[in-house]
Amino acid sequence: MSRWLPIYIRLVVAIGVAVIAWSVPALGAMPHPFVWLLFATLALLTGVFTMKAASVSYTVSVTDTFFIASAMLFGPAPATITVALNTGIVSYRRRHTWERIAFNTAAPAFSMWVGAQTFFRLAGISPLAQGDQPIATLIVPLLCLTGIYFVLNTGLTAAAIALDLRESIARIWNMHFRWLSVSYLAAASVAFCLILLIQQVSLAAAAMVLPLLLIFHVTIRSSFGRLEDARRHLGDMDRLYLSTIETLAMAIDAKDDVTHSHVRRVQAYAVALAHAMGIVDDESIKAIKAAALLHDTGKLAVPEHILNKPGKLTPSEFEQMKLHVDVGADILSLVEFPYPVVPIVRGHHENWDGSGYPRGVSGENIPIGARILSVVDCYDALTSDRPYRPALTDEAALEILRERRGKMYDPRVVDAFIAIHLDVEVAADAPHQRDVLQKITRSRTAPAPAMRQEPAAASMSGDVLAFVSLARLASGEITLGDVFALAAKLMRDIAPGV
Repeated sequence: MSRWLPIYIRLVVAIGVAVIAWSVPALGAMPHPFVWLLFATLALLTGVFTMKAASVSYTVSVTDTFFIASAMLFGPAPATITVALNTGIVSYRRRHTWERIAFNTAAPAFSMWVGAQTFFRLAGISPLAQGDQPIATLIVPLLCLTGIYFVLNTGLTAAAIALDLRESIARIWNMHFRWLSVSYLAAASVAFCLILLIQQVSLAAAAMVLPLLLIFHVTIRSSFGRLEDARRHLGDMDRLYLSTIETLAMAIDAKDDVTHSHVRRVQAYAVALAHAMGIVDDESIKAIKAAALLHDTGKLAVPEHILNKPGKLTPSEFEQMKLHVDVGADILSLVEFPYPVVPIVRGHHENWDGSGYPRGVSGENIPIGARILSVVDCYDALTSDRPYRPALTDEAALEILRERRGKMYDPRVVDAFIAIHLDVEVAADAPHQRDVLQKITRSRTAPAPAMRQEPAAASMSGDVLAFVSLARLASGEITLGDVFALAAKLMRDIAPGV
C-alpha cells in the first residue's frame, strides 16, 4: 500500500463532506419534497439489488437511474444527499470499515454534485420539478452530467485501488471500470424516459418505467456472471500453467545440485525488490517474474560435471559455463513474450562496472530487471548449500553483497535489498513437490545401470527442445497435453531411474 493512500482518502472524504454540508441547507427550499422522498426511497430500495465486481472493490446497481432523475428534477443538492444516503447505507450493510464507508459516501456524492452543477449551468434552467422545460434541449447537458458522474465516480475509486496495489491508475480504470460506461448511459436513458413521462403524462405513468429497470438489472447481473466466470477460468488456467512451469523449472534445477525451490525464492526476492524500488507497472513485474523463473535455462547446455564441480573451475570450464547466459536467452528469444524477458536473462550476469559477461555492459545500460535478478540470485546462492561449500550465514552473504556494491552490483539495488530482504515471504514447497524433487536428485546420484550410450549432442538437443517447448508454454502457445508429454521426457532425461 502506498503511503499516499491514507492522505488521498482523507482528502476525498473532506471534499465530499463539504459538498454534503453545503447541500443539506438547500433541501429546505426544494420544491415537492414528498416527491423527492419517493425518489430517494426508490433509490434506497433498488440499492438492495447491487452487484459486486469481484475483481475490484466496486458495486453496480440500477440506482443511478434515480440519482440522475433526482438531479434533473430537484437540483444538485437533493441529488447529492440522495447519493450520499444510498452509498453510505449500502457500504454500511456490507460491513466495510468506517474509513471505507466514508470514502464510498463522499466520492459518489462529490461526483454527482459536480455533474449536476454542470447540467444546470449548460442547460440554463431551474430544476424540472419547478416547471416544464423543452426536453429536447436537455440531451447534451444530460450526457455531460452522466459523463462527469461516471468519470469522477469511477476515477476516484480507481485511484484509491491503484494506490493500494501500487499500480497505474489508467491501467486499473481501463481494465475494471471503462466498460461500466454502458451501465451509466443506460441509466441516463431510463432517467430521461422517466422525466419525459412525468412531464408529458403524470407521475403515476412513470411507474411504467419500473419494468425496464428490472430488465436492466437482470441484464447487468447476467453480464456480470459471464464476466466473473471468464475471469475465474482465466485465473485458474493462469495458475495451472504457472505452477506447471515452476515445477518443471525446479526439476531442471535438480540438474545443478542447488537447493530445491531456488527459482521460487529468487522470484519472490526479485518481485519484492522491484516493488521496493518503485517498479509498479504490470508488464515489468511480469517480465521479472518470468525471468526469475527461467534465468538458468541455458545450463541445459553445460555438462553436469562442470555445474556440480566441488572445486574451482578451470579457465576453459568457466568459459563453457558462461555460455549458459546466451544459450538461455537464445532459447527464450524463440518465444514471443508480451514483456521483456530476454533482455533480463541476457543481462543477469553483467556487472555494474562493465566486467561481467556476455557483453560487458555497464551501469544503467544493464536492464533494471537484470540488475535486480543478479543481486537476489547471488544472495540465494550464497545462503544455499552448494557442492563446493555449505550455506553462508545471512550476515556473511550481505557482507559479500556490500563488498561487490558499485563493482558487480548496482548500489541502489544492493541497498534496497538489504533493507527489505528479511520481510520477504517465500512459500514453502508442498510436501508432494519436495518428495518428487528429492526422488529426482537421488535418482541422478544413484549408479546408472549399464545401457547403450546416446550421443551427447542428441541428449542435449532433446533437453533444449524440451525447454523451448516449455518456454512456449509460458507465453500460452502450447496445449497442456503437450506440456505433460514434454515433462515426462524431461524427467526421463534428468533422472533416468524415475
